Amino acid sequence: MSRNDWKSRLGVVYSTNPDFGYESPEEEQEPATPSSAKQNLIVAIDRRQRAGKQVTFIRGFKGKEEDLEELAKTLKTRCGTGGSVKDGEILVQGDHRDKVVNILLSLGHKAKRGN
Repeated sequence: MSRNDWKSRLGVVYSTNPDFGYESPEEEQEPATPSSAKQNLIVAIDRRQRAGKQVTFIRGFKGKEEDLEELAKTLKTRCGTGGSVKDGEILVQGDHRDKVVNILLSLGHKAKRGN
């Protein structure tokens, strides 16, 4: 056992079983990001709980968190506005539905405008 290996076993209770073998919990692997053509994205607008301000949100992205962050950065840069990624959704400040749909289509994603 290496010197730092004990840190991965914190929270393990002592066992009197001589055949006990500690198994570390496996980290969940994020699913690979499907190709852009297989992404069905919905672009809509939301005003609820935002003090009357409009937010364009993009739902339906499947894949790694890093790819979602990269797509969000591209959309925010091309729209020239701020935004964030929360709960697997991309939020872009302001009403940019048409512009976001056009950007997504040019990137090869399947995107449709919601309400």
